[in-house]
Amino acid sequence: ARFSASLGTMLNGGTVVFQGTPQDLLISTSATALKLRDCRAGSEQRRPTDAVRIPDHWLELTGVRCHNIDGLNVKLPLGVFCAVTAPGATPGTAPAAARALLLDPTNAEFTRPAPPVSRLRFETTKGAFVLELHRDWGPHGADRLYNLARHGYFTDTRFHRVRAAYIAQWGLHGDSAVNAAWKGRYLRDDPPRSRNARGTFAFSYEGPGRENTRNTQIYVNLADNLRNDAEPFTLLGTVVEGMAVLDSLYSGYGEDSGSGVRQGKQGPLERGGNAFMDREFSKLDRIIRVVVSTP
Repeated sequence: ARFSASLGTMLNGGTVVFQGTPQDLLISTSATALKLRDCRAGSEQRRPTDAVRIPDHWLELTGVRCHNIDGLNVKLPLGVFCAVTAPGATPGTAPAAARALLLDPTNAEFTRPAPPVSRLRFETTKGAFVLELHRDWGPHGADRLYNLARHGYFTDTRFHRVRAAYIAQWGLHGDSAVNAAWKGRYLRDDPPRSRNARGTFAFSYEGPGRENTRNTQIYVNLADNLRNDAEPFTLLGTVVEGMAVLDSLYSGYGEDSGSGVRQGKQGPLERGGNAFMDREFSKLDRIIRVVVSTP
């Protein structure tokens, strides 16, 4: 499948950033040529505005001519990510204002009530999936998840715990300072709603007898995990699109790449962030961004 994404006007010196596996991109723009820079090797090549082939690491495409590039359109296979960054920005990093907000969990933005029903579209290195979030299933949890998603908390994070035919879990941030800011920022428990059917999702917590210990980590059931129903999880909704994407997430590390919040293995990931995870567990799949909407 292919789709077209119009990125609109790119300001003078702006950058269009791509990440994905080797794919052919068809670029059409008002500029006469593009400058292709390999961010890893630092090399540059001039290319005409026709087909450009992308390796499996970050690249920048910038206009050769020093003026606006209007109506830049990109046609690429589904699942490859593209975004516009401001001049001088580092690919994959959040703007300073967004980071400042994430470093302040006490900000009222994180307690804004979620809509009665919202949809969270997670774009990942394996494709996209959509969570349908129901506030009446658990208001405290729904508000936390909705606000984390809309403020970019999950952008460029890793699926650190994936066990095939069991669960996929994420919610550790890639910035160690953000992890430190959110450590211990627990939610009040919602009433239990614990039927762990395939495709349902909930916040993880620290285990029986540890009430009010939900924080930022979400799991999705990849199977009917009814053996977990005895615990007071509060399911918040279901996967409504892309379950096969979740099934395909890399699971080779099992419980070794951080595991759950109860096992005591997450400290190095919290302190080291993405740099540690990418060095020690380079095959982990990633969340590229989350788009929040209402049905």
